[in-house]
Amino acid sequence: MPKSLRYEIGPIRPPSEAYSLLVRFTRNCPWNKCEFCHIYKGKKFERRPLDEIKADIDTVKEIRDQITALSCEQGEGGTITEAVVEKCFSGTSNEYTRSVAVWLYFGGRHVFIQDANSLVMKVDEMAEALRYLTKSLPSIERVTSYARSQTIAQRFSVEDLGRLRDAGLTRLHIGLESGSDPLLKLMKKGVTKEEHVLAGRRVKEAGIELSEYVVPGLGGRKWWREHALETADALNRINPDFIRFRTLKVTRDMPLYKKIESGDFELEHDEEILRELRFLMEHLEGVTSYVKSDHILNLLEEVEGKLPEDKAKMLAVIDRYFALGQEQRLVYRLGRRAGVYRSTDDLKDELAYYRFKKLLQEMEAKEPGSAERQLSLLLDHYI
Repeated sequence: MPKSLRYEIGPIRPPSEAYSLLVRFTRNCPWNKCEFCHIYKGKKFERRPLDEIKADIDTVKEIRDQITALSCEQGEGGTITEAVVEKCFSGTSNEYTRSVAVWLYFGGRHVFIQDANSLVMKVDEMAEALRYLTKSLPSIERVTSYARSQTIAQRFSVEDLGRLRDAGLTRLHIGLESGSDPLLKLMKKGVTKEEHVLAGRRVKEAGIELSEYVVPGLGGRKWWREHALETADALNRINPDFIRFRTLKVTRDMPLYKKIESGDFELEHDEEILRELRFLMEHLEGVTSYVKSDHILNLLEEVEGKLPEDKAKMLAVIDRYFALGQEQRLVYRLGRRAGVYRSTDDLKDELAYYRFKKLLQEMEAKEPGSAERQLSLLLDHYI
């Protein structure tokens, strides 16, 4: 078995980076004021020294070499097979060995740079860290990171971003969240719509792929329409490579929860959010983005495709849901929130349908109205 080695891994990454190697360039979030986020609250932001980052990359390289040697010992000729990964998950191996093993098993091609906004680093230092990463681990083909629009709008020129691209950065994930200035202010996002647009355009012009995250439900019942219209307009002006939806879920440790308790913010129901999403998508015009619903928080994972050619198909997915009977919609919501259903076609599984229907009946018989609360609690596990 490989000996135990350690390197830093941060708390989160995008769903699309599930099999990516995680390399931590900074710790926590330099902004850390958003009302709808709890990940970094109470944690101090830190820029990691370049030599620390390089040392972590060296550690990953050493773990990779150990796992490759283990493959040879197992008669696999250096190939990272399922049997090799299983060996790495047994015995005394730690989470770092397991993470690298899974990364290698899926090709060892993708890396995600943590934490919340790596672009607060000095351009020269980040470029050097990226070059060291790709030189040390030459199987890498894609390097991605989170970034804030405000940081890019205020600190980065297209030329600066181009230097990071040349050093190995291929994609940025940006939390657009909303295009509504009043809503961005209410949620303490610390950025304006125009800064979102400016930053997004700079990233695109620099030749870096751009994923923009949108939060359906962020406008609540009061501002849903403005949220949808202004967000669609921002996306139309940016034309990102990817538009990723991540439905709002508020937990007690988020500042936004206090606004809900005071009545200053009223959450939308699942189906109200779906209607909002449809309204937003209707107003996407002139963009060639891929729409992704790659998170369990989204009720309809099937709302996914390439614009403009798949727009009608995606809208039809939402319409098909609303064409279901009330009981079918409730059963589907429970199956989806339980992590079982991935499509409304899954309702055709009669046994699963019966089980979810029976469970809902038992909930309501025991305590009327409890089904909706249980559906909300199920989502807490995915935050």
